[in-house]
Amino acid sequence: MKIEQIYTGCLAEAAYYIESKGEAAIIDPLREVESYLKKAEKDNATIKYIFETHFHADFVSGHIDLAQKSGAKIIYGPTADTTFESYIAVDHEVFQLGEITITALHTPGHTPESTTYLLKDKDGKPYCIFSGDTLFIGDVGRPDLAQQGALTMEDMAATLYDSLHSKILNLPDEVLVYPAHGAGSACGKHMSKETFDTLGNQKQVNYALKAETKEQFVKEVTEGILPPPQYFAKNASLNKHGYISVDQVYEKGLNPLSPEDFEDLANQTHALLLDTRDPQVFGDAFIPSSVNIGLNGQFAPWVGSLITDMHQPILLIVEEGKEQEALTRLARVGYDNTIGYLKGGIQAWKAAGKDLESIQSISAAAFAATLQEQPALNVLDVRKPGEFETEHFNYAHSKPLDYINDWTTDVKPQETYYIHCAGGYRSMIAASILKARGVDKVINIAGGYAAMKNNAIL
Repeated sequence: MKIEQIYTGCLAEAAYYIESKGEAAIIDPLREVESYLKKAEKDNATIKYIFETHFHADFVSGHIDLAQKSGAKIIYGPTADTTFESYIAVDHEVFQLGEITITALHTPGHTPESTTYLLKDKDGKPYCIFSGDTLFIGDVGRPDLAQQGALTMEDMAATLYDSLHSKILNLPDEVLVYPAHGAGSACGKHMSKETFDTLGNQKQVNYALKAETKEQFVKEVTEGILPPPQYFAKNASLNKHGYISVDQVYEKGLNPLSPEDFEDLANQTHALLLDTRDPQVFGDAFIPSSVNIGLNGQFAPWVGSLITDMHQPILLIVEEGKEQEALTRLARVGYDNTIGYLKGGIQAWKAAGKDLESIQSISAAAFAATLQEQPALNVLDVRKPGEFETEHFNYAHSKPLDYINDWTTDVKPQETYYIHCAGGYRSMIAASILKARGVDKVINIAGGYAAMKNNAIL
């Protein structure tokens, strides 16, 4: 028996490859599926099942492409309803995989169809669970994403409590817990950086599992939940109803364009100009009206959170050789409408003599000096609300990047704004969006809150 966790840091997502005696199963695959096919080929195994724990909201799963390329059967838990061919398991249904078995345990609460898969070894002993978004390491799934009819998130949380106590917590303590996400995912509040644990340890340390009553569980699980990113509902719909092949995304998007063709296409299509270079490199010189979301951060979740039109054409400005990576990571969250990229990158644009803009960045020390001379500066802290509440500067205004589409109307284009986040990644995103929307005087504080604190800016 082989179990491999395939963890993708940008999405804080875990897929799983399981193999026994020449038969393989994939749990919660990502959009690009070649790596799973290669693993099975290396093991001389046939992919028999694709198990989906639920309709994912934070990424587009690769179940449809993988089924078409491998011939495997897509399995969902009870109450799931898809518009593509799938097999809907009944509660406690057992699937044979080589010498082992995988049992579908219906565990609604995060979503109505959420299902945990219990793997038993060749001797029939419970070995691990693939808990999806039902149980995380240090947390449980948020109960507000799939409310139906008159059901509230409190109702879903109560259902989640029942699922945990009737299906999971009665398993042996030594059973391993393999969740679908880790720290950084918006699918929970307090997820650990650890990506697996024993069930027994989770009973001791997971705040939700330590709740003494259902009422306490509901209160603690629903308290302080922030609104989900706008792309969550769209991704869930794609996972339920289907999508184009990722191969088609590559075919359309891997379209190299000269500066002249890039400019013409941008004007014709009103495409979003998405620059994926590192923040400081972007700030030095960029194409007017382009927005910076760096590939070296949580690129896909920020794209999904900030770009509200999933069908808007996208033109990419990337470092040479990063074109396919950018397309892949866009496709993971359902942004499939990239129509080309700037061949030769920003250097080609410069060589063609095209217009460029820049965003000024100043050091924390330079900002401190400016603040002493001008105490009434407009300072925007674009960290998350929880970060701001934990610690912030009194002169800063909390303007979370997550909600920039709501608060840009409060910004006055004629004024100057100093922007910071924790380290500089998010502040440049915010600055580029404001600049593209006509706020010309934006200044990025390099190094963010950490550098400002080190310079004793109080």
